[in-house]
Formats: sequence, C-alpha cells, structure tokens
Amino acid sequence: MGWLGRFVVAVAFLAVGVIFSPETFGSEGSGGRPGKLETGLKLAHLLCFATAWGAALWVTFIGGIIMFKNLPRHMFGNLQSKMFPAYFALVGACCAVSLASFGYLHPWKSASTTEKYQLGFLASSFAFDLANLLVFTPMTIQMMKQRHKIEREANIGEEIGWSKNQEAAKVNPELAAMNKKFGMIHGLSSLANIMSFGSLAMHSWYLAGKLNL
Repeated sequence: MGWLGRFVVAVAFLAVGVIFSPETFGSEGSGGRPGKLETGLKLAHLLCFATAWGAALWVTFIGGIIMFKNLPRHMFGNLQSKMFPAYFALVGACCAVSLASFGYLHPWKSASTTEKYQLGFLASSFAFDLANLLVFTPMTIQMMKQRHKIEREANIGEEIGWSKNQEAAKVNPELAAMNKKFGMIHGLSSLANIMSFGSLAMHSWYLAGKLNL
C-alpha cells in the first residue's frame, strides 16, 4: 500500500471515530461534556504528542542504533543527513501543535502551577528541536561531509564501525582534528535531542495521571 493509501485509511478511521463520538450528537458543552472545539484541541494535542514521543523514542534509542550497527559508516551518515532534518521538522511541528493546543486549553493566567510546568516542558521540547533543526543539524551535516572527504582520501569509511577511523586518526592530524570538531557539534545535537525527549517524558507522566482506565 502506497503512502497515499495509508493516509486515506488513517483519515477514514479518524472520521469514523469522530462520527461515533458522543460529542458529535450532543450539544457543545452540554451536560458537563466538553464542546467540539475543546475535544478537537485535545485530539490534536494527543495525536501530535504521541507522534513526537514515538518518533523520538524510535530514532533516539532504536532505529539509529540498528542502522549504525548494520550499515557502512558513509552510507549511515548520508542516510542520517536526509532523515534528521525531516525528523526534527516533524517533532518540532508536533511539539508546536501540542504546545498551542495545551496553551489554549490552559491559559497561562488561569493555569495551575502543574499546568504551567507542562507548558514549560512542551515549550522546552519545541525549542530544543528547533535548535537542532536550524543550528546543530546543518553544522553536523556540513562537518560530516568534510570528514567523509578526508576519510575517502585515506580509503576508509565503507566499513561498519569506528575502528578504522580511530586507527587512521592516530597518524592523520587533519582527521583527528575533524573528529574532534564533529564530536563536539554532534554531542550538542544529541544533548538537545535528549533534552527534548526528556521534556516529552515529563509531559507523558502528566498525561498518564489524567487517564481514567
């Protein structure tokens, strides 16, 4: 099934859920039920948060590790250079929608202390993803391409793992210097990603406390 088909199926299931929702046939806000706007904002918040959380979990702890252990380093790096801008754009957009919907449902002036903390967590996650998208990722990709050029001249980079790079760096000052610069920028990018993931984790605990199962 192509991407368009999958999208149509997902929208169809969402439409069925909306049609058979009690709020669809009730008056807005009647009987203590939330109105359609409030329900829509909650749905937007939940779907975008779940998407951001799932994408961050997969990329940070599962997908990236699997690819690193099974792909040649240059292939892995080139693939990551295409995936990470899309990843940070997706998570950043989802965090923005979650933040906006939560902020609308819980205005700052009337929000409780706990709700203000949640607004802070969502804003932090969005800010860290934006920093990665606009600053750290472009710098990391640029340095990666420069390092690939140096490695190709040393006839390395098509292997899996870092052993050949580390051996070559011992006798190649240019490669050693590039490794250091790349490691610093990549470390900042990874830290921002972990901070974003941690902020989402804090909000997940808040949402769990609101569920009635």
